[in-house]
Amino acid sequence: MDQADKLRNIIKANQVAPAQGARVITVTSGKGGVGKSNTAINLAVQFRKLGKRVIIFDADFGLANIEVMFGAIPKHSLADLLYQGMNMKEIITWGPMEIGFVSGGSGIAGMRNLGTDNLNYLVRNLSELDKLADVIIIDTAAGIHDAVLEFLVASREIIVVATQEPTSITDSYSLLKALNLHPRFQKEESIIKVITNKVETTQIGKQLYSKLDTVVSRYLKLNMEFLGVVPQDNAIVKAVMQQSPVCISFPQSASAKAYEDITATLMNIPHTDRIYRRGMGGFFASLIAGRF
Repeated sequence: MDQADKLRNIIKANQVAPAQGARVITVTSGKGGVGKSNTAINLAVQFRKLGKRVIIFDADFGLANIEVMFGAIPKHSLADLLYQGMNMKEIITWGPMEIGFVSGGSGIAGMRNLGTDNLNYLVRNLSELDKLADVIIIDTAAGIHDAVLEFLVASREIIVVATQEPTSITDSYSLLKALNLHPRFQKEESIIKVITNKVETTQIGKQLYSKLDTVVSRYLKLNMEFLGVVPQDNAIVKAVMQQSPVCISFPQSASAKAYEDITATLMNIPHTDRIYRRGMGGFFASLIAGRF
């Protein structure tokens, strides 16, 4: 039995029933500085306000943006689960509004070298997140990197954050092009949504999406959905300085209202269990499978 066969048996043994799986949403961007992590954490806040149990998984192990905006520095990461024998509950940091936070850390990079016992332990523990959360938001690194693409290939629900900067548009297209060319990407199994961020008006935000959608549809034959617009808002700058999500610090601000509307849209978009109820165990099983 080869490693791939062993992995399939591990996944089957630890599989969570679809009805129990959390909704996993992956937030990404073609370049840094567009507000990707801000988007991830404020969507988490809005889901929490709607009564959903939420956990953020920080897959950007090169930076600590979520930690800074969360105002909570985690003591442990996925590496402690893999190499120190901790369980999933022990590595979760709980932040404002009882939103959970898991730092991927260097544990993500080490998954390829795991033996059968460690793989079993990892998938089993990640499946525990499906019992602890209704929604899991994954914040990837920015840009076109192999690690980012691996996360997106494993995702069924992807949110791309873009701004009106010309480089943001071209980099978003390049990211989607690289994803589309990935040998394991299944476009019919994935839903790609777009948020236009830091825009002056709603009209500009819609035009921005339209430009991106036109080239993506024409050249990549990918279907996308428009989620909404987050305006340029000084309240976000103030909230970051306070190390707090704008939806908590300034709930009546224009940006907080925008995140509220976007989350309501996400709640009302019809999906099937096949698309987003695989849960975190299924997500990471897919991610690990691609590393062999």
